[in-house]
Amino acid sequence: MSDRPRVPLPLLATGVPGLDEVLGGGLPEYSLNLIVGSPGAGKTTLVDQIMFANASPTRPALFFTILGEPPVKMLRYQQQLRFFDPSKIGSAIDFVNLGQVLLDEGLAGVLEQITARVTATNPNIVVVDSFQTIVRALPRIPANTMDVQEFVERLAIHLTTWQTTTFMIGEYTELELRDNPIATIADGIFWLSQSVHHNAVVRRLQVLKLRGQASQSGRHTFRISADGITVFPRTFLPPNLPTQLPADARLSTGIPDLDALMGGGIPVGNSVLVMGPPGTGKSILAAQFIAEGVHHDEVGLIVLFEQTYTKYLRWANNFGIDLAAMERSGLVQIMPLQRVDLTPDEVVQLVWQAVAKHQVTRVVIDSLTGFEVTVTTGEHDERRQAMYRLVEGLAALGVAVLATIETVEESTSLLMTNQMISFLSDNILLQRYVEIRGRYERVLAVIKMRNSAHSTELRQFRVTNQGIVLEGGLAQYEGISTGIATLRGSPDRPATNVPPSVDTATASAEPEPPPT
Repeated sequence: MSDRPRVPLPLLATGVPGLDEVLGGGLPEYSLNLIVGSPGAGKTTLVDQIMFANASPTRPALFFTILGEPPVKMLRYQQQLRFFDPSKIGSAIDFVNLGQVLLDEGLAGVLEQITARVTATNPNIVVVDSFQTIVRALPRIPANTMDVQEFVERLAIHLTTWQTTTFMIGEYTELELRDNPIATIADGIFWLSQSVHHNAVVRRLQVLKLRGQASQSGRHTFRISADGITVFPRTFLPPNLPTQLPADARLSTGIPDLDALMGGGIPVGNSVLVMGPPGTGKSILAAQFIAEGVHHDEVGLIVLFEQTYTKYLRWANNFGIDLAAMERSGLVQIMPLQRVDLTPDEVVQLVWQAVAKHQVTRVVIDSLTGFEVTVTTGEHDERRQAMYRLVEGLAALGVAVLATIETVEESTSLLMTNQMISFLSDNILLQRYVEIRGRYERVLAVIKMRNSAHSTELRQFRVTNQGIVLEGGLAQYEGISTGIATLRGSPDRPATNVPPSVDTATASAEPEPPPT
């Protein structure tokens, strides 16, 4: 049985970044949409942004206010946002205040005025703000034969007949909306909310209903800034993924001996998790990885959750890595994300968008520990899921990802991870301290390489003013996993002929930026 051809559904681009992706491509044209939520959630701003993006002299918009915010007051604040275009007021967008009509003539008068203005203007978009005030004003409205349900039904029929895209704004609670007849009539219902997590406000948007369109489920965070509203879709993978990745391609870490341990470097489209306690050189390795890409004209992105921008540049210079010059060349992008109001979805989308915009091939996330501390959410599982989506999305875009994470280890055990997030990466590199000659020395090992042969050898390394340098193997020593190395065959005698890990000439080099 062949599929019947479907009539295409015209879609309206909202002009709100991220919202069309949530809606599945745009808003169905000529639909009746209910925008609901608590006061201050961003309902009017959302509708205004859509209206200004679509209104034109040939396809005008009508904005009716009913006992809500007067048009003059609303415009005073909305004109502070960049999407506001004063040239459209009066030519493409008309604001009509029906508050007095409602008080003097009741619902019948309001419906008559809306009908007359829509018939005369033939608008493309109609907004009624705030519809809920009609219900709350009923005791003050003159008695008439029309009740709210009849008003809603007749208004919806008229607007559908006129082929307009309609938005009705209301301050409903979830209980008020549940059994409300308008919820049945509406083609789309959008719920906007805001809540407080750790003294930061988190705004979310949920598409409760959308006829004829497959929208993204769940609650999507959004931000109101000088640009208006930006939505951060809660998606698993970014759009426009490459159809295939280069076969067997690998990227150098910038440390040849480490590349050899990993079987030739980091495979394209793979992620590496660099784990270790503070000061073991995780951030140095990450910076070398980015600098190596610059030598091959590859664009790198550094996502900072711990260090401020200026401090990080100064720290990298201690190891001969001039990130400022690399950034000026356009081959390095640095994204500091030390904010107290970031949400997990926002971080994921910002990083994905930066990779696509700058055609990035290498990404450093420094660090996932900082990510957990920085993002605003009360749910640990939500943060972990966001980490997974962030890393998997980057790998799907065809970039090599190196992420650092801080571990807390006991001196008598080789702790692989206490974070239970090793599932995040294809490859794991462990850095740790071992007691040798009465002092702590740095040791690393490749403990996981998915679908790739690799060395399991433990290697001592030094931190110099030129970065990380690997030394010889430690096969002649035992007890490394306990944190105290001894010469093999002499368990009671500590190792005495292992060279120190930091030369006198480089002892002043700062090993790793301290956490903020």
